[in-house]
Amino acid sequence: MGITSISARRLRRTGSAATAAVLGILAVSGTPALAATDGSADKAADTKPPGSAASAGNPGAARRASGIPLGISRLAQGPGRDVAITIDDGPDPRWTPQVLQVLRKNHVKATFCMIGTKAQKYPELVRAVAADGHRLCNHSVDHDVTMDHKPVAFQKQQILEGKAMIEKAAPGVPVGYYRAPGGAFTPDSRAIAAASGMRPLGWSVDPKDWSRPGLPAIISAVEEKLPRQPTVLFHDGGGDRSETVAALKEYLPWLTSQGYRFTFPARTTP
Repeated sequence: MGITSISARRLRRTGSAATAAVLGILAVSGTPALAATDGSADKAADTKPPGSAASAGNPGAARRASGIPLGISRLAQGPGRDVAITIDDGPDPRWTPQVLQVLRKNHVKATFCMIGTKAQKYPELVRAVAADGHRLCNHSVDHDVTMDHKPVAFQKQQILEGKAMIEKAAPGVPVGYYRAPGGAFTPDSRAIAAASGMRPLGWSVDPKDWSRPGLPAIISAVEEKLPRQPTVLFHDGGGDRSETVAALKEYLPWLTSQGYRFTFPARTTP
């Protein structure tokens, strides 16, 4: 997400669809945007222009090829009182180790949505995250929140090169999710991600910790009216994350006391 991503996302609620084409298996997606409360809906019109990747080919081919649904995942895995913690915009040499320490103390496994250039700069932190049993998510090459306004070729480059940077930092560790910067998904970006084995990942609870609203505001946002099997958004990069660390120290024990089980975001269900 990052400090500027939420405001940028709000300004782009009516963004247009990408119109360039993706070759081969990546040039497929006819799935409409899911109804979203988390901001991670497709930033594209329901009608695709002729020749766009979203309108070309056989709808669903990307899913059939990879087994990954094109829909944006917002639910935690599990049958009941389950929660998925996601951490965005790292790795960061100051904040990622602190977040890891809190997660370790509370026996929590999370999903880290990493920016490719940061993974490239701090590969030892990518490996530390993986070594602790957390999952990796691709957050694009450099967190361009205007991706949904750019050609499909640009989206493809951001998605595939971001994944490659994270994989190079931690060889052999799978990158199982893709989260669009600012939630700026398009039908094309979802198809590209799914065809390369990454489930499009959204969220259902956003405490806006990136904006440093104060610890009480963060805690209130994440504890009140939790949806079913929530996927909660936090950040370990993009600025001062001291409030995030403090919130996790309070929030994770509270979730445990409420009977929640920590798991990962869904990958194989709509």
